[in-house]
Amino acid sequence: MAGTNAPPTDLFTPAFHQNPHEALAALRHTAPAVPVMTPNGLRTWLVTGYEHARALLADPRLSKDMRVGRDLIPRNFADPDKQKEFLAESGERSQFPHVLSVHMLDSDPPDHTRLRRLVGRAFTARRVESLRPRITDLTDELLDAVARHGKVDLMEALAFPVPFTVICWLLGVPADDRAVFRRWSNLLVSGAGTDEVREAGASMIAYLTALIDSKRAKPADDMLTDLVHARDAGDELSSDELISMAFLLLVAGHETTVNLIGNGALALLTHPEVREQLAADASLWPAAVEEFLRYDGPVTNATWRFTTEPVEVGSVVIPEGEFVTISIGAAGRDPARYAEPDRLDITRAHSASVAFGHGIHHCLGAPLARLEGHVVISRLFARFPGLRLAVDAGELRWRSSLMMRGLEELPVFTA
Repeated sequence: MAGTNAPPTDLFTPAFHQNPHEALAALRHTAPAVPVMTPNGLRTWLVTGYEHARALLADPRLSKDMRVGRDLIPRNFADPDKQKEFLAESGERSQFPHVLSVHMLDSDPPDHTRLRRLVGRAFTARRVESLRPRITDLTDELLDAVARHGKVDLMEALAFPVPFTVICWLLGVPADDRAVFRRWSNLLVSGAGTDEVREAGASMIAYLTALIDSKRAKPADDMLTDLVHARDAGDELSSDELISMAFLLLVAGHETTVNLIGNGALALLTHPEVREQLAADASLWPAAVEEFLRYDGPVTNATWRFTTEPVEVGSVVIPEGEFVTISIGAAGRDPARYAEPDRLDITRAHSASVAFGHGIHHCLGAPLARLEGHVVISRLFARFPGLRLAVDAGELRWRSSLMMRGLEELPVFTA
C-alpha cells in the first residue's frame, strides 16, 4: 500500500458543483482516496466510498482539533500563491476565524465530550418535538403566501424561511436579522478564502458577541440563554466557546435543512412517479426523506479532518499530518452499498446512513432537520399537486460550496 505524489485535482470548479455525481463516480473508480485541492488552495484527500467514509467518520486517528490543525495548514497548500498569502498574513486573515471554530465540531475528546454534553442539555428531543405544531403552522402560513402567486422561487419562499425561523425560535435570534445573517452564512460555508469571507467572519463574531451579551443581561426561554447559563459539575462554556457554539447551531441549524427541503422538492419535481407513490401512501414520507438525504443530500462533504498518524484507506496510505475530506454525496451514491444508486427509490431500505455524519460527531440537529423536511415537503406537495418547474432542470444553478449541496433558486409554477 502507498500514498501518492500525484498533483491534486482542482475538483471543486463551477462545472463540478453543477453535476458532482458523475465526477465523484469516476474518482471512486480511480482510488479509494485521491488528492484534490479545495477552493482556498489546500491539498486534501477525498474519500468517496461508503464503507471507507463511515469508518473514517468514526476513526480517532482523524482529528478535528482546530488548534492543532491550524498549524498544519501552511505545509498542506497545493497552491504556492495561496501559501505565500497565508504565511504573509500569519494565518489569521486568510482562513476561517479561530473564534468561530472553538466548538464541538472542531474538537476531540475530552473537549468534545464536555462541549457536546453541555449543548445536549439544551438541545433535547422534547424541545425539538414540541416545535412540530409551530413548524406546521409556519409552513401553512408560507404556503398561503405562495398560493397568491402563479410563480415563486421555492428557496426564497419556503426552503429558507422555515428552517431559519425555527432556529431563531430555538436560539432566541431576532428574525429581522435573517437577510444579513444569510449572506454571512453562505459566504462562510463556501470554502473560499477571500476578503469578503473574512469580513463576513468578523461581522458574525461581532453580531454573536452582542447577542450573547443580551442573553446574559436579559435571560429568556431559549436555547442560547440555556447555553449562556449551562453548567455541568461546575463547568461552563467560555466566551469564545459560546460565540463558536452559537455560530455552529445557527449555521448548521438552518443550512442543512434549507438544502434538504430544496433538494427534496427538486427530486419530486423531476420524478412524478415518486410523487404518485407518496400521494397514494403517506406512510412512505419518512422513508422518502431518508432517500432525499441519500440521493442528493444537503451536505456534500463532511467538515475537515486531519491524520494524526498514517491511515490506510484501502490501497492508499494517507500520511500523518494531512487533511482528509469525506464525501457524503459520493458515499450516498456508492453502488457497493446501494443498488442502482442513481435511481430515486423511496421504498429503499435505509440503515446506517452517513447523511448527518457518524460517530461522536453525528449531527445533534438531525431529528430537527428530518422533522422540518417531512413537514415542509409533504405539505408543499399536498397543497400544490400540480406544482412544476418553471425552467428546465438543466438551467438550475447550484451554490459553489465545499460543504453544502444546495440550489441558488428553485423557480416553480404553482398550478
